[in-house]
Amino acid sequence: MTKRNRMLISRLGMDAHWRGSIVVAKALRDAGMEVIYGGNQMPDKIVDAAIQEDVDIIGLSSLSGNHMILAPEVIEILRSKGINDVMVVFGGTVPPDDVPKLKEAGIAEIFGPGTSLKKIVGYFKDQGYL
Repeated sequence: MTKRNRMLISRLGMDAHWRGSIVVAKALRDAGMEVIYGGNQMPDKIVDAAIQEDVDIIGLSSLSGNHMILAPEVIEILRSKGINDVMVVFGGTVPPDDVPKLKEAGIAEIFGPGTSLKKIVGYFKDQGYL
């Protein structure tokens, strides 16, 4: 049985690198995910949109190096609102030393540059969302 599969994809902060998030959004949509594209947003607006859209997953994207500040902030805001059942994943450039720190902060999975669309879609299939 698959879980509900509504996902919000947003780029963190003022990151101008849009292509990867659009490509991933389309691949997930084509695989059966209901994707809401939020564009550039700060953490509080991402959480507001996630609540308004009643999503199951938040996909964050950043190539600008703000991941260690803004990604955990999304998790903190979700938890402060009592939301513990929304999965948060991250796509973008993350130095290897930051991966465990992001996972410890609550990021479920990290997809670095060059991760295949097949692997990303497969992850959500393995998690029961597709």
